[in-house]
Parts: sequence; C-alpha cells; structure tokens
Amino acid sequence: MLFNSFVFLFLFLPASLAAYLVLMRHGRARAAVTLVVLASVVFYAYWSPRHVLVFLGSIAANFALGRLIAEDGRAGLRRALLAAGVLLNLGLLGYFKYSGFVAGLVAGSAQDSQFMEFITSVALPIGISFYTFQQIAYLVDVHRDRIRYGFVEYAFFVAFFPQLIAGPIVHHAEIIPQLARVRRRLSGGRYVVGFLAPGIALLVIGLAKKVILADAMGEFADLGFDAAARDQPVGFIEGWGSAVAYALQIYFDFSAYSDMAIGLGLLFGIRLPVNFDSPYKSASIIEFWRRWHMTLSRFLRHYLYIPLGGNRRGEARRYLNLMITMALGGIWHGAGLTFVLWGAVHGALLALNHLWRAFSPWRPPRPLAVALTFGLVILAWVPFRAPDLGTTVAVWRAMLGFDGVAVPAAYGGLVAALGPVAQVFGIHAGQVLHFDGFRQLMHLALGLLIVLGCPNAVSLLRARPRRAFMSSRLAAAGAGAMATLTLVTMYVREEVTFLYFQF
Repeated sequence: MLFNSFVFLFLFLPASLAAYLVLMRHGRARAAVTLVVLASVVFYAYWSPRHVLVFLGSIAANFALGRLIAEDGRAGLRRALLAAGVLLNLGLLGYFKYSGFVAGLVAGSAQDSQFMEFITSVALPIGISFYTFQQIAYLVDVHRDRIRYGFVEYAFFVAFFPQLIAGPIVHHAEIIPQLARVRRRLSGGRYVVGFLAPGIALLVIGLAKKVILADAMGEFADLGFDAAARDQPVGFIEGWGSAVAYALQIYFDFSAYSDMAIGLGLLFGIRLPVNFDSPYKSASIIEFWRRWHMTLSRFLRHYLYIPLGGNRRGEARRYLNLMITMALGGIWHGAGLTFVLWGAVHGALLALNHLWRAFSPWRPPRPLAVALTFGLVILAWVPFRAPDLGTTVAVWRAMLGFDGVAVPAAYGGLVAALGPVAQVFGIHAGQVLHFDGFRQLMHLALGLLIVLGCPNAVSLLRARPRRAFMSSRLAAAGAGAMATLTLVTMYVREEVTFLYFQF
C-alpha cells in the first residue's frame, strides 16, 4: 500500500501503531517488535503477494548465514560463507532485476524465443534493491565483527515497513540497538515531544511534497520526454522545462518518501537516518553526493569504493574506482543503458571535480558554484528519466541549443527587438508544442524557490522541537491546514506511486 493512500493513513497505520503502543506500555516489548514484523509482512504482501516467499526466504537465509559466519572459528570457512551469502543476494537481485536486460543484450535476433519470453516476464519484487543491500552490508559486518542478533530483531531491521520499499538504506547498528531503548522513549511527554509531534510533522510535510508538488512536476516533465520518445520535435525551452521539472519531481518524490519514512519511524520510537540534506544547494558534485540519497552514498563508499582501493592506490586508480562505483550505482537503480550512462556521467563529474581541486587553487563564488552544479545535475538527470538513449540525445540536443531557441509566437516582438543578439543565439519565434506557459513556469518557480531557498524538513525539526510542535498554535494550525489541503488533493487525484518503487 502507498504511504499516500487512504487505506494506509486511516487503516493500516493507526491499527498497527495503536497495537504496538499498547503492547509496549504493558511491558510486552518483544511482542510489540514481533507485531511490527508481522505488520511489515502484511504491508509487503499488500504490494506483492507473489513475492512474499522471496522476501521471507531472503531474510531467513541471510540470518542463517550470518549466524554461521559469526559462530564458526575457521577463517577460511567464514570467508567462503560470506562469499556465498554475497553471491546469493546478488544472484537473487540479478535474476529478478537484470536477467531480462542481459538476455536482451546477448540474445540479439533471438529475442522472440521462448527463453526471452520467460526472462522478460519475470516481475521485479518491490524493494529488493534496498533490502538486498542492507543484508549484504550485514553479512560483511558479521564477518568482520562477529556480531549476533536474535531472529526477531534481525527481521525487524530488514522488514520495518517505513523503510522497506524505498529506503533509507539502514545499517543494522543504527536500528537493532534502538529496540532496547524504545520502551523508555514511548513514555509520556518524552514520546509526545520527541517522537509523536515531529513524526506527524514529517509525515504531513512528506505527504504534501508528494501529492501537491512531486506529482504536478511529473505531469510537466512527461510533456517533453514523451514527445522526444515519439520522435516529435522538442525545443530549447521545452527541453529545459521538462528536465528541470523532472529534477524537481524526483527530488520532491524521493525526499517525500524519506521524510515520511523518518516520520513513521519516529511514531514507533525508531530514529531512521536522514537521506537528504538540501542536495540542490550543493556547490560541487562532491558535495551533491554527500547530500543526495545519503544512505546509498554511504553504502557505495563503505562497501564498494573503499574495498576497490578507494584513493589509497594512486590518483589514476582513484578515478577508476570512482567511475566503477558510480556506474554500478547507476545499474543498481535500473536495468538499462540509460542508468549506466547516468552513473558514468556522475563518475566523470566526480573525477573532474577532484582533479579541479587538486590542480586549481581558484574556487568560484558559492552562488555561481551552486548554479553550475545544479545545471550539471539537471543535465545528468536526462538519461535517468529518458526511456532510451535516443530520447536522451534528443533532449540533450534541445537543451544545448543545437536546434536554436524557439519561443512562443506571442513573443515575436521581443525577438525582433533583440535583433542581432537573437540571430547569434538562434532565438526565433515559432511553435512551442509541449509547453504549458504561465502555469508551468509558476510551478517550476515555486519548486525552485522551495529547494533552493527554504530549509529542509529535518532541519526544521532540529530547531527547538518543544516550541515548534507543542507550544506554537500557529505551527499546529499550519500543519492542520497543510494536512487538509493534502488530503483534499489526494481525494481529487488518483494515487501515484513513488518513483523509487521501480528501483
């Protein structure tokens, strides 16, 4: 079920939270944790009943392997068990997520065979990319630190429904130790001020981001990308408008899910890691990846980039490791050449950023650096959104002005007034097919104002939570108004899934 659905907000969440709080307050902490695990399985089954056995089998197999690795004293066997566990997880992920893509690359003319029909019919279990990475990290840490957890605690770490489908990618050390402290957190005023109030606030803010902002941006982004995919002409304004709209859509959509996940975790007394820290305010690509999808960046750094050698084997190897890490990060997002290209572009940008820092003492003013970084990020989002490489090239051509800059015919007088300047830059009055004019500009301007000029939700919660969420009637009224507007919008619009559910 979707976080932005009525069945989740008014049935599943209240029922599971109420039962959890009752058990906790009656001293039945283990029963409460078990209840959340079972509720999380129901949450997953609502999405994908056919893949529940895959999900539960993955949890059971990784727990058993972790126990064997932790308890066996023979180093060689422990390494073999770790390798088997990593291969098992990657094999499961590879079969469901990449078998069709790989088969399509190698089969060539055999794509009509029964084998290809079978491979391409394999459905992707929702959330498998996230819970697979979490469990790989767990096995690696078990091998290194010989940690041991009970099955219920381990199942809670993997299956906890707020982060199950689309992250954050949590670390076992961030979640399981909290279970021993949850009952104290749920007592009286401490729970209301420190968990319930900020949890509800984050839930409302995330819900508003998704329903009011992200879904509207998606409608605008689709205009240009869908036209390019149909080989229709796309101009400079349409290309940039669609690309900026998608950059805002994926930001609001994924940060909305992450805000809601953190908020839901707080309702259950669990603090989930922050996944976004205003990434579009970054002054470099290096800074961007410290702020965007922070838990994925952490996983890639600790479990891929550093094991590859990181920056310990010379500069050339460092840049190669960056390229490999980011390309694999792109593949993690989806089975397609466009995702490989997106990862490779970011790998190249990171390498260039490090090279610049190593050889040039000059640093641009921060506003200029932020604008340049944001522009590069927008360009890099194009292959991530485009359905194929042809569409990617078409949108990039439009954005880079290879076909001139067409403005709506109504602004022909302005073009004429520009005279030679318009001729130099290829500006001309023409038909703009996929541009909604004033309404689209207002939406994009509002989105840019929010992401570039406003504090993020988590930073708001860090600032005097008691005053912000308990003593201020204005804050309560604002939250109520936002919740009402969001629910009305949800009622008018059909439910739209979160973008990262497809990854």
